[in-house]
Amino acid sequence: MSDLINRFAPDFALPGITGGRVSLSDFRGAFVVLTFWSAECPWSRRADVLLVYRSARWTPRGVQLLGIASNVTETENEIAHEAERRGVRYPVLLDIEQSVANAYKAQTTPQFFVMDKRGIVRYAGALDDASFKQPRPKVLYLDRAVSALLDGRTPDPAVTLPYGCAIIRQAPAEADTSQSPASPSPAKGTRPK
Repeated sequence: MSDLINRFAPDFALPGITGGRVSLSDFRGAFVVLTFWSAECPWSRRADVLLVYRSARWTPRGVQLLGIASNVTETENEIAHEAERRGVRYPVLLDIEQSVANAYKAQTTPQFFVMDKRGIVRYAGALDDASFKQPRPKVLYLDRAVSALLDGRTPDPAVTLPYGCAIIRQAPAEADTSQSPASPSPAKGTRPK
């Protein structure tokens, strides 16, 4: 279960691909659908097909979509080009240092977090129940979550397992070996000479 459910969403301020900075708190008073987004992931591309249509229906009802691009392997130009190619009309923000992905413990693209008008996370997880083995979805989890909030209900389920491509993270910093002992300890299972 996501430890963010029924808690205030971590706030952030990130640069957008079209310029300026966008903060989550800018949208207090609106429902927010946060999607961890990728220019390269086919599952993210598939989600955008649905999101482009849903945004036309959701936006007039007070739902704001925000994309968060956190993959270290994707350039700003690549992200902007792909967003334009997909017809994405919602802001896509650059999480260069992966601080937002880390705060939300996001693992995949796409991965969704839906906040109510007070900024409380009410849904976390997948777009739907599609997978490699079951490419045609039977349940549209994100639709159900947004519809529930718009109708004044609590999403059920509130958490689903996200499915998509792993977020490519920064490699851990190389260990500082300048202070290492002159002769390393023998590996386990070997005898020193």
